[in-house]
Amino acid sequence: MDTLTRDALTVLQPGFTGTTAPDWLLRRLGEGLASVGLFGRNIASAEQLGVLTAQLRAERDDVLVAIDEEGGDVTRLEVRTGSSFPGNLALGAVDDTALTRAVAGELGRRLAACGVNLNWAPSADVNSDPDNPVIGVRSFGADPERVARHTAAYVEGMQAAGVATCAKHFPGHGDTSVDSHHDMPRIDVDLRTLEERELVPFRAAVAAGTKAVMSAHILLPVLDPRLPATLSPAALHGLLRAPAEKGGLGFDGLIVTDGMEMRAIADGYGIERGSVLAVAAGADAICVGGGLADEATVLRLRDALVRAVREGELAEERLADAAGRVRALASWAAGAASSVVPAPGVGLEAARRALRVTASAGGGVPLDGPVHVAAFTPLANIAVGDETPWGVGAELGRLLPGTTNGTYDRSTASADAVLAAAGGRRVVAVVRDVHRHPWMASALSALLAARPDTIVVEMGLNQAAPVGAVHIATHGAARVCGEAAAEAIAGRRA
Repeated sequence: MDTLTRDALTVLQPGFTGTTAPDWLLRRLGEGLASVGLFGRNIASAEQLGVLTAQLRAERDDVLVAIDEEGGDVTRLEVRTGSSFPGNLALGAVDDTALTRAVAGELGRRLAACGVNLNWAPSADVNSDPDNPVIGVRSFGADPERVARHTAAYVEGMQAAGVATCAKHFPGHGDTSVDSHHDMPRIDVDLRTLEERELVPFRAAVAAGTKAVMSAHILLPVLDPRLPATLSPAALHGLLRAPAEKGGLGFDGLIVTDGMEMRAIADGYGIERGSVLAVAAGADAICVGGGLADEATVLRLRDALVRAVREGELAEERLADAAGRVRALASWAAGAASSVVPAPGVGLEAARRALRVTASAGGGVPLDGPVHVAAFTPLANIAVGDETPWGVGAELGRLLPGTTNGTYDRSTASADAVLAAAGGRRVVAVVRDVHRHPWMASALSALLAARPDTIVVEMGLNQAAPVGAVHIATHGAARVCGEAAAEAIAGRRA
C-alpha cells in the first residue's frame, strides 16, 4: 500500500460493532490503521475487554485503543452497571485536587489493565450555562479556575497510569444551549471572555502535559464566522497550535475531532467533506464510529482524504504530519509505564465527600423502614445514553428491605401516581436537572405539597433551591453517587 493511502488510514479513529474485533478491522490495522475507538456496545466485562484489546495488539502492537470513559454519567467500561467513579461535577464540588488526581489515576489504572491507552477525557468545559443540555455534570463547574486546576489534576492522574488523556471540547462547549449531537451550537462571546473563561482550563491541560485535545463542533464567530472549531484553521492552527507569544496555547500533541457523524458536522458538510476540512484545519485524528461503525465508512473516509490530496485540496505534508502525530502518540502509549498505586475504594470515597445534605426541621433521617423511590426520569443525552442505570432504588433496596421503585417520565409523572404506589411508605423523589424540566418541577412541587416529608435526591446539576424534608445533592448520577445518597438516607453502609 502506498504511503498516502497508509497515512489516510492512520488518521482515522473508527469504531465497530460487537465484543470481538471483526476481520475487516484486523485487516485494516495491518494496512496502516493505527487507532480504534471503543464504545459501550463493545464491552461486556473487564475480562472480555482485555481479550479484545489483546486481539487488536496481536495485529498491531502499538495500536491506540481509545474510549470515552469520563467516569460519572458517561461510562463505557461500566455501561451496564453505572460507574464506580463520580464524574467531574462531584470532584469539583469537593474541590480537592489530590482526590481528583487519585480518582483519575485509579480509573486510568483500570483502563490500562484492560488494554486501553487513550481516554477521550476529561471534559475541560466551563459549564457557564446551567441550561446546557449536554455538558452539565460532565464539567468540574462554572468557575474557570476551579475547572482548570481539576482538569490539570485529572490529566496528571490518568497519564501517571500510562493512559493518554484528551481534554475536550476545545475551545469550550460549556456556554451552549444546543447539543452538537443534534445541531450546530453557536457561542457569541468576545475574545476577552473566551480568554478569561473557556480557554483557562485548556491552557491548564496543555501545561499539565495532556497528550491530546478534542475539538468541538461549535461555531465561535469571534474566531471564525463561517466554520465550526473542528473545521476552522483559526481555531485549531491559529489558536490551539499557535505559540503563547502569538496568543495561542502552544499545544504540540494530538488534535482529535469529536465524532464526525454528529449532526453538527454530518448535516452541514457530510463526514467525507468534514474530515478533509478538519485535517486541513489542523486536526490529526478523525473520530468516527459512535454511530457509524463499519468498514464502508472507513474506506469512504480513507478515499476522501486520498482524493483531496491528489486534487490539491489537502496538502500531502499536512496529512503526513497528522499521521506522524498519531504514530508518535501510539509510540508513547506503547511504552508508557504506570506509577499509580491501586486505590479501589477512592471512587466511593469521593462520592461520599461530594454529597450536600440540606435538612428541614424534623427531616427524619436516617430511616429504618422501607420507602418508595420515585425516579423522575428525563430523556438522556446521547453522550450519556439511556442504557446505564442510575438512581438510589437498588442501593436503598439493599439497605432498607421492602423498598419499592417507580419510574415516572414526562407523560406519567404526577403526585397521585407516586402516592398511589407509595401507600404508607415514605417517599424518596429522585430528580435529575430539575431546573431544566418544568414537568419534573411541577410534579415534584405537587408531591411535596401532599407529602412534605418527602426526601429529594438531585442527581444532576444542583441548580434549583433545596426542597423537601431532606434534600441531597449528589452532583452526578454515577452508581457510587447513588450508593452514597442511599447510605445517607439509611444512616448506614451496606
